[in-house]
Amino acid sequence: MFSPQIREKLKYYVYLYVDPRTDSIFYIGKGKGNRAFSHLSDRSESEKTRVIDELDKLGLKPRIEILKYGLTETQALLVEATAIDLLDIKKLTNKVRGHGIRYGTRADVGEIKSLLDRREVEIDEPAIIINITRAFRFGMSPHELYDATRSAWVVGNKRHRAEFAISVYRGVVREVYSIAEWLPGGSTMRSNGESGDGIQDRWEFVGKIADEIIRKKYIGTTVPYKKGARNPIMYVNCGISSEIDGEIISER
Repeated sequence: MFSPQIREKLKYYVYLYVDPRTDSIFYIGKGKGNRAFSHLSDRSESEKTRVIDELDKLGLKPRIEILKYGLTETQALLVEATAIDLLDIKKLTNKVRGHGIRYGTRADVGEIKSLLDRREVEIDEPAIIINITRAFRFGMSPHELYDATRSAWVVGNKRHRAEFAISVYRGVVREVYSIAEWLPGGSTMRSNGESGDGIQDRWEFVGKIADEIIRKKYIGTTVPYKKGARNPIMYVNCGISSEIDGEIISER
């Protein structure tokens, strides 16, 4: 633990949890005081605590490092988010990219133009909007984006009314797919040739990229998705009114 004198000098800081077996960073956080040590006694179920428990069973502890200190809270938020972006969150156990993303985040210049010059569009076709959250990463292939969008979700019978699946990340439409059929989750082969494992009570669709008229209409626009919504599924023009339904299968 840090002494009162050290805590005063540290102010806000950004810290790292490092796996001593591989020297790889598996968690990035920000805080003040003794926040950096709080995860060692965390009993919640998460990928972060799973790694810590795994180390504990081997008689090991994560190495805790300070990345930057002497910061204001705003600076710490920005450093945390930037560090997560540089490492790629898929390599970390963090559940979110960091609160500092509102200050801008890692992306190629085309993505930045899309984010800063985006326009909201009204969806005219029967569609299911799928917010792919953690599954998305910049530079992913079309096949990876397709697999991340199509599987596997908790969806109701209203899914059959949707003609299109709209893949969304950060509120921006990334791709649009024409839905051919819904099948049990994990029952179809992935684009990389691997067979899916059966996923109970979840569904996935098979289909193809929508025609160019539909794609040009929606890709790069924003959709009316409720900010902070926990459920990643929203139906549009599939019933009396748009509604959010389902939940993400896992923190991917």
